[in-house]
Parts: sequence; structure tokens; C-alpha cells
Amino acid sequence: MEISYQNSNASFASRFQNFFTTRDIILHDGHDLRRFSVSGRAQALIAGVAAVALGFSAYGAANAAESLVSGDGANDAAAKLSRMQSRLTGMQADFAAVKEVAARRAAAVERRQKLIAAVLSGQGAPGDFDVAALTRGEGETNNAAAADATAPLRKVEARQVAFAVKARHTAEARYRTTAQHLRQLGISPDRFAPAVGGPFEPVDAAEMKASNAADKQFHSLFMAWKKLDSLEQAVISIPSIQPVAHVTFSSTFGVRGDPFNGRSAMHSGVDIPGPLGTPVYATADGIVDRAGRAGGYGNLIEINHGRGIETRYGHLSKIIVENHQRVHRGDLIGLMGSTGRSTGSHLHYEVRIDGHAVNPEPYLENANYLASVQDRAVKTADAGVGGPAED
Repeated sequence: MEISYQNSNASFASRFQNFFTTRDIILHDGHDLRRFSVSGRAQALIAGVAAVALGFSAYGAANAAESLVSGDGANDAAAKLSRMQSRLTGMQADFAAVKEVAARRAAAVERRQKLIAAVLSGQGAPGDFDVAALTRGEGETNNAAAADATAPLRKVEARQVAFAVKARHTAEARYRTTAQHLRQLGISPDRFAPAVGGPFEPVDAAEMKASNAADKQFHSLFMAWKKLDSLEQAVISIPSIQPVAHVTFSSTFGVRGDPFNGRSAMHSGVDIPGPLGTPVYATADGIVDRAGRAGGYGNLIEINHGRGIETRYGHLSKIIVENHQRVHRGDLIGLMGSTGRSTGSHLHYEVRIDGHAVNPEPYLENANYLASVQDRAVKTADAGVGGPAED
């Protein structure tokens, strides 16, 4: 019998330990990997509160029953039973509050961890998150039992705040780097700032309270990420790859001597020489505005990339796309030739901003960086397609 009793106790202890196992929370800031644990003891605390509540319930029920049996009187017994029932109701409410607080804070920790991971990894988009849902629930720790039960989670939250600050700095640095590259291209980042507007609609008190309760550091992180994401999505419309596989210049952008009459003339693009039939590619997503014969350009393709940005590909021997066709960065659109006002096989390539020709060379020099930003933006978008909307 003794051996059986000991085995039973050992089995119960094993099951108890297995039920309240330590929960690990992993935080990664892009460089360091850290692990924080919520012990089984902390998890068992909530169960302990429940056990206490149930114990008081049994005690109250036993006392009430004893009073009834002892003949103290129906009125006295009823009064005692009512008091015990009231105490039991209060204990049950406390237990329910502990469960709710613990579940809410644990869910907030998980949501915040997902936000930090999304910002640092570049996976996901701000639209996947509700900034109000990142609230921690201030004032929830007025209940002493709830405060004790959630103490381990509050330690994790404190560490998460430090990670949130680091993630925000990372997002802000990426924004500054991308904005600097755009300025080098003569493009103001303000061009890509999201437009806002709409009718005034008041926010109800519950929504306002949730918004005000949002943790400041996580709110700042979310807004920095949203600003970065808007800029990176807009970069999809910027020419970012070479129009041909091998780029050399036979003529650059700016004033030059005209090859036919020798007089000074403005050259609105760059001339890239190559064999007849060399493949020509779209340098960014967009819609073909024009595909056909165009005076001195010969066979010309003009692509509208949206936000006032266009590219032109002239002197082609063959046009492969059609008017109003949507194309993607890297799509084959034509073949190099010598049509129009040309002295030999080459591609005349232009970049235009708001209708004005700009030097294409900086776009070609920044191609690798711009392409990497575009690749990241495409991964986070539901539809990785840039360019203007079709009418």
C-alpha cells in the first residue's frame, strides 16, 4: 500500500509539473536573440486563486448546512447563507478578473512581439495591425491578485519596450536612407506622402479611450513603420534597373553637338549602344502610354509609372508591348534598333518627372539600392504592382 501511495503522489506531481510548464517568449531585434520565460509558478498562481475561491465556496456551503442542521432557526440560517453566497460571488468575480487581466496582457505581449518582428524583418505590413489593439490596459493592476499573477508578464513588457525603441530607430534609419537616395535623384520624399481627407466623423468614448491608452513607445514604433512603408511602396514607381543588360554611353544627358547638323542642342536622355535586336526592358512597373512611331524617336515606347514619373525608350527595331498594357519591372518591351533620327543601333533612354526630362544616370547608378527597396515593398504588398491606375 505504501509503494502504491508513493507512486500515486509521484504521478500526480509529474502531471502537475507537465501542466504548468515554463512558457518561453523569444525577442529578436535583427541582431540579437533573447529569450524570456514565464515560469510555471506564475501560471500556477492563477490556478491557485481559483482553488482558494473554490475552497471558500466549500467552506461556506458546509457552514450553511451545519447551521440548518443544528436548528439555529430558519431566519438566522438564511442570513448566514446569504452572506456566504455574497462572499462567494465576490471571490468568483476576483478570480474572473485575474483570468481576464492575465489573458489580456498575455495577448498584448504576443501582439507587440509580432509588431517588433515585422518591423525588423521587413515582413508584413502596417495594415496587418490595429494600433489600438497594442494597448496594455492601464489600471488593470488595481486588483492585488491580478498584479501578482501578471508580474512576470510586466517584466517581459518592460524588455519589449526597449526592443520597440530599437526597432523604431531601425525603421527611422531606413526611412532616412531611402529619402536621401530619392533626394539624390532630385525627387522630394514629400511627393510620396499619403494624401489624407474625408468628412469629419466623431470618435466614440470607447475608441478614444483605447487610443489614448496605447503605449507611447509602441504607438511611435507603429507610426514610424507606417511612414517607412508608405515611402517604400511608392519607390515601386521609380525606374530602378538597367534598360539593357550592358550599359555604356555613346552620348550623355544635356547640351551636345547635334550628330546631323553640328549645332548645339539639348539631348533629353542617354544613348546606350548595342547590337541590333538587343533586348530592352521596362525599368519600373507601369502602364504603356504610347507604343508606336513618334517622329525623331522612331519606334518609341513611353511608360507611365505613376506619381508623375515616366520613361521613354526610342529608336527600337521592334515594339513588343501595346498601348495601355500594364508592365512590370524587368519585362521585355522591345528590341534595340536604329529607327527615326539615329546614326546607328542604340537605345535612347529618358526619365521624365512631371513632364520634364531629367538625367537618367543617377537612376542607373542607384539601381541596386532602389531595386532592393522595391523587392522588400513587393513582399509586404498584397499585390506587388506599381504604376498608375488604369482608367
